Amino acid sequence: MVALRKERRQPTRVEAVTLEAQIGNTPLLAFSQVTAHLPQNIDIYAKAEWANPGGSVKDRAAYEIVRQAELSGDLAPGKILVDSTSGNTGIAYAMIGAAKGIPVKLFVPANASPERLAILRAYGVDVVLTDPLEGSDGAIVAVRELVEQEPDKYFYANQYNNPANWQAHYHHTGVEIWNQTDGTITHFVAGLGTSGTLMGVGRRLKDYNPAIEVISMQPDSPFHGLEGLKHMGSAIQPGIYDPQLADRNVVVSTEATYEMARRLAREEGYLVGISAAAAMIATLQVAEELADRGEAGTLVTIFPDNAYKYLSESFWTAK
Repeated sequence: MVALRKERRQPTRVEAVTLEAQIGNTPLLAFSQVTAHLPQNIDIYAKAEWANPGGSVKDRAAYEIVRQAELSGDLAPGKILVDSTSGNTGIAYAMIGAAKGIPVKLFVPANASPERLAILRAYGVDVVLTDPLEGSDGAIVAVRELVEQEPDKYFYANQYNNPANWQAHYHHTGVEIWNQTDGTITHFVAGLGTSGTLMGVGRRLKDYNPAIEVISMQPDSPFHGLEGLKHMGSAIQPGIYDPQLADRNVVVSTEATYEMARRLAREEGYLVGISAAAAMIATLQVAEELADRGEAGTLVTIFPDNAYKYLSESFWTAK
């Protein structure tokens, strides 16, 4: 018998992407029900930032902070990345830290959603809970005290004061929005937390077209239930925040935000986070003012994350 000779198979070329390559280039969402009352010459769109691998817009800033720190040598091998967070940036640090072998320690208000805390712990992060009554400001104070005690042990990512935060949005998010709208955007609306998104996107869009109106959004009082957002008048203002950048500011209430979150889920099919619902309220307000004046517009906002980290909140079951 003659043995048949097997032909050697060529190895298959697999197209794979890294974790970092999945950050950014998120889609724009359109709406049909909550915007149905607007005239046809006014369009509202939102960036679906939960499409990032860590599930939120904060992947962008966290990655840029880590990238620049590694390049500068500030985040040297063996150092622990430490920061304060209300949750999403911490999850982004945890994800990137796990991928890069960087240990992460985070100070988080104890009233952060149980889902966020569970995710952080699943990544193996060292979580320190701070006084819930002091909110994100209490976590900021606590992490600063730790870093002052052992500065050589830690890389303090310092998201509220690190320019890499807004630069991530200047170089990427703002460019994406301009390209996705073909340069037709007239208004940009974003909530204020660290303020990085508004600062970066706002600056980039103003570079493209100074006539674009940049609108900041924040809670209407110091005591609110809008996790991740800051009432700037009563909070520690981030070092990267420039109050002169926004052309105007819009405030939203907690109750109205909860109602909008339910509407977006039940009328549009978008199960979004609290800050996303607040962003939609602010954007609708601006759009309705345009309609009252008989003006056209293309408005874009940011939906920082989806609702999967907030489903333990009781407001979802209200009628």
